[in-house]
Amino acid sequence: MPIHPDADFARQTENEWQLLRSEAEELPYPWAPAYRSLVEAAYAAPELRALYPFTSHYVLRFSTTTRPELTLNGPCLMVGGDGTYGVGTGFLTPNLGLFATPSEAVALAVRHLSS
Repeated sequence: MPIHPDADFARQTENEWQLLRSEAEELPYPWAPAYRSLVEAAYAAPELRALYPFTSHYVLRFSTTTRPELTLNGPCLMVGGDGTYGVGTGFLTPNLGLFATPSEAVALAVRHLSS
């Protein structure tokens, strides 16, 4: 019996989240704890956890499809060198806001998701 496409998406999405969380735990950089906090806050939000996560240059993004053809949904989440958490419409552009906590950044990202 073939796997339903939604079940396959859910499985691949959860696998990608677990890989992302594992990789975040192993980063040796000074900003790694803040990045781990951002990844965990995003994972804790059901709206974001339902999307396929991916990163580029440690900027967290979300897709309604899995690799290789990603379909972007919502803004990017990033950690600033000053310890702030940014939300932006573009890559490395926190034009939607800078926040002191990852939960604030995630809340804004959730509000900006496409329906």
